Parts: sequence; structure tokens; C-alpha cells
Amino acid sequence: MEENKIVTKQALLTISAGKRLIAKAVSSLAQIQKALENHTIIIVAGTTNGYVAEELLNQIDQLGDFSRDTFFRGVTTKPGKNVVKGAYFAKDIVLKKGKWIKGENVFTSAPQLGPGDIILKGGNAVDAARKEVGILIGHPEIGTSAPILQAVIGRRAELILPIGLEKRVFGDIGTIAAKLNATNASGVRMLAVSGTIVTELDALEHLTGVSAELVASGGIYGAEGSYWIAVTGRVDQVGQALALTKSIAGEPAFGV
Repeated sequence: MEENKIVTKQALLTISAGKRLIAKAVSSLAQIQKALENHTIIIVAGTTNGYVAEELLNQIDQLGDFSRDTFFRGVTTKPGKNVVKGAYFAKDIVLKKGKWIKGENVFTSAPQLGPGDIILKGGNAVDAARKEVGILIGHPEIGTSAPILQAVIGRRAELILPIGLEKRVFGDIGTIAAKLNATNASGVRMLAVSGTIVTELDALEHLTGVSAELVASGGIYGAEGSYWIAVTGRVDQVGQALALTKSIAGEPAFGV
């Protein structure tokens, strides 16, 4: 039958649209929904996580005065660009049984986490094929990654890593981290981590059931860093995927 025919079509995603797509997928994950009911979720400040926080806070009707425009700690900007540090700079969102506990952060809340609890942490490098993420480290005590690793490795909380394809790298992230962390190297270091990785490809597969593949990248006039994704599946699945990407196509570029 026609509806069971397997087809492949393509969609273009800007970086900001990709962040929105990832956020929609993460907020709908079964373990996230369960944790909203019975456990703790920590959303560590980061640009992609700002979209996730927005989706989740909207979902539980607690958006309030939250603004993702300054929901981050360290960011990479173009030369000469100064970052405006607003009300949510370097702050995290902590949700306990679906309630936003203001004033708490990953440092105060992570020590209490265990199985069923979730930490959402962004990254700076992703190898989607090997399911590896790299986090750049500038702090001598590894910053937010210290309490995260203690909760995840020490007490079996779950680590979810929402990260866009614009951060893809070539080669093994463990090998890259070893090079950046060597005693003869300078600059930022890198922590290689594993967890539940959610890229735009994972998001499309989770939300619509298609298989998704990065097939081309690049653009100008606001499409810098964009990527073409080929989606394959039944006619109805591909239709859902294209409708979804169309609905977020107008997502404005991230601005501070």
C-alpha cells in the first residue's frame, strides 16, 4: 500500500532550529516525564539546554521570568563580541517532582541525586557515530562536571547530553581529549563523557520514527552552520518529520 512505501526526503535545519528540535525531543523522553513526577531533574546552564528548559518549564506551567538568552556559563563568540550577563547567567534549573526550586543549582542539588534522577548537560564536541561527547574544561576543578560525574558514576543518576550537530568532530573524542589534556598542551582541556546523547538526528528518530542522516552542511545569509538531513521512513513518518522541521524553520538565531 502507498502509506507503507519507504521514501527519503530532505530537510534543512539552522542551528537555532536544531536546538529547538532537540529540546522538543528531550522534553518528551519517557524518563524525563517520569522524573517530572517522582524525581529530580537538573538542567545545567547552556545554550541548547536553554531551549530544553523553556520546553519543560512551559510544559509544567512554570516558565515565569525565565530567559534562555543568558542561560549559560561559558560560550564561544565571534571576535569582538561581548557577552551580556543577565539574570540567568551561570544559574541552573532544578526541578523536584515537577516543581522549579529556585536558588538551587547543580552544586547544591547533585549530591542528593540517585537512580531515577536526571542531569541535562550540554557539550562542545560530539561524535554521533561513536556516541561520545566532549566537554571543554576551563576550571582547574573541572567546574560543573565534578558534581555531575559524582552523581552519574558514583550514584547512578542518568546523564542526558543534548548537543547539536554543529559541534561534530572527526576522530575519537577520547583521543582528542588526551591530546588537549597532555602536559605539553595549553588552552582549554576536555572531558570525554558518555550518556544519553540527543542530536537532531536522534530527535527526529524519536519524535517521528524516521531514520535520519546528515548529508550536507553549510550556508550563508543566516544559514551558516546549517545542515541538510535526509529522513527515511514510511510516507506518513517522513511527512511528520518534514512538518516538524517546517514548524521550527523560523526559529530566530540565538542572540545575546
